[in-house]
Amino acid sequence: MKKITKAVFPVAGLGSRFLPATKAQPKEMLPIVDKPLIQYAVEEAVAAGITELVFITGRNKRAIEDHFDKVYELEATLEAAGKTALLDAVQHVVPKHVHCIFIRQSAPLGLGHAVLCARPVVGDDPFAVLLADDFMDTDAPAKPVLAQMAELYAQEQASLLAVQEVPRAETRQYGIVRIGPGNGRLARINAIVEKPQPDLAPSTLAVVGRYILDGSIFGHLEGLGKGAGGEIQLTDGIAELMKRKPVFAYRYEGTRYDCGSKLGYLQATMAMGLKHPETGPGFRQFLDKFK
Repeated sequence: MKKITKAVFPVAGLGSRFLPATKAQPKEMLPIVDKPLIQYAVEEAVAAGITELVFITGRNKRAIEDHFDKVYELEATLEAAGKTALLDAVQHVVPKHVHCIFIRQSAPLGLGHAVLCARPVVGDDPFAVLLADDFMDTDAPAKPVLAQMAELYAQEQASLLAVQEVPRAETRQYGIVRIGPGNGRLARINAIVEKPQPDLAPSTLAVVGRYILDGSIFGHLEGLGKGAGGEIQLTDGIAELMKRKPVFAYRYEGTRYDCGSKLGYLQATMAMGLKHPETGPGFRQFLDKFK
């Protein structure tokens, strides 16, 4: 029985939809209340038992590496000022038992290529992939989405893709799957296609940014040519993997916000602002003015 202990975070994208805000900072460092998007994804991974975080970075992404590093000057200043709560928050961005590894993606060749860059670290082990743009929010008693998937992987020992229904007009924005008969939230995938036109989509069940993948997918990604959008697509690698091993779709419990879009980012900010113990009451009172 293999456990999932490694997670890959593809963070080399340009974030062009948020320009000029992302001209000098990574889109993954855009804050939701008081934490950047990438930290929420990391916390979700750690809650699922991940101990090795593999970041696939690119140019102008140094801020991500700095965020997960120790900042002696800041910590000393906070300690001297007696700001213990802030000091604790800074010191525990990543737990001590969790390791960060940074790999540079040499060229923007697509999500499939970004995942392939992690092969020297991941090897043949099963691993998770988290896209920080897809902000996943869950409320107790539900576990974080990746923890839900890791628990299922322990039972099934097979690749899992998080999925949700989308409007048919939006299928061209996602990898779309066709599934067979299922058991509750879980069903085996029969077909997967990247960004199909609405009239050609096999369903309206879309893959969103949480994956648990068998390590053998690297062999399939390595032999791929360019797919949709002229990029090496992770979806195409999964399609090849499915010819040899089962891959399951999982309808996760929780709410996804597409923080790759301005509207989704604003929605996530509002949702988390209302939940935050410091801002929630005042923010709710402010929003009441707009009713």
